[in-house]
Amino acid sequence: MLDERWSKIRRLLVARLDNAGDVLMCQPALRAIRHALPDCQITLWASPGGATMSCLLPEIDGTLVTRALWQDLGHLEFDPQRERDLIQTLADGAYDAAIIFTSFSQSPYPPAYACYLAGIPFRAGQSREFGGAVLTDAVSPLPDECHQVDRNLHLVQALGFEETARDPRVQIPDAARDQLGLKLRMKGIGLGRPFVLMHPGASCPARRYPLERFAAAAQLLFTVLHWPIVFSGSEKERAYEDELLATAGPGVISLIGQTRMDEFAALVARATVVVTNNTLTMHLADALRTPQVVLFSGTEREQQWRPRGGTAVLLRRPTPCHPCYRFECPYDLACLDIPPNEVVTSVLQLVAEVPQ
Repeated sequence: MLDERWSKIRRLLVARLDNAGDVLMCQPALRAIRHALPDCQITLWASPGGATMSCLLPEIDGTLVTRALWQDLGHLEFDPQRERDLIQTLADGAYDAAIIFTSFSQSPYPPAYACYLAGIPFRAGQSREFGGAVLTDAVSPLPDECHQVDRNLHLVQALGFEETARDPRVQIPDAARDQLGLKLRMKGIGLGRPFVLMHPGASCPARRYPLERFAAAAQLLFTVLHWPIVFSGSEKERAYEDELLATAGPGVISLIGQTRMDEFAALVARATVVVTNNTLTMHLADALRTPQVVLFSGTEREQQWRPRGGTAVLLRRPTPCHPCYRFECPYDLACLDIPPNEVVTSVLQLVAEVPQ
């Protein structure tokens, strides 16, 4: 049963200050909140990258975008006034409560303390560490190895919100589907034509299957299937686009840096099969039930992040350093020492299962 304090919330701040895929993992929890509080104004507090996901989440009414000091990897300058301005921004929002979502390795206390200083009365998060009264609702978390979706649901369930579903879902605007369809037609891919979507990017080098192997797998797939092979990626990944296309050979099409987030989701939804690293594309394919082959490096435990509802083949070589949680790999990506023909075989197995 929903706690009486939380049942009266009219302006709620939900914090997830990580990447877009992390925000997507919050969607079932957000759905539970929205179901219980249909008239509540829900604002997502997110990083610049994470905020791009809000266009696919109908549970969200608005976004607050900041680069949080406690998530910084050494790129932000020393600037206490920036943090004082953040507290004022939070205060200006006049929020009744804040729910702070974190991964198992993160603390909810820095954002909760900012919310305290901003005058937000109720602050919920989960941690095993003592934090005094910084959190009004301190929830003991599930074991570290639990899936991130379950971790997020556990937090809101502890407040009395009832789950409505346990798997992430996204809502793609019709305009985004239409715009994506136009971009595909301009590349020669009409409605109903099958294609393989390959996404060689990821947030850090330790999660990226080697580019030359992606290209070799694309070349083999085109030779066997004679389907278009579409490469996707963000604007910053245009840096390797020319190299990728030159190596991959004929039949390869690039949409790297050419899709907004909602169009990218429509692209994942249109694909026959997706080949991706452990990154947002994996989570989107799972939410959209697009079959996928995942080059899942040893940086994370599979049970924390793996696809939950869709058809997926995860490829990884066992290594003694798993899970390393590193951004850079000192061992030449031994966990992703997977020959391109093995990737192709996995794709063909999924293709054989797709209804014709």
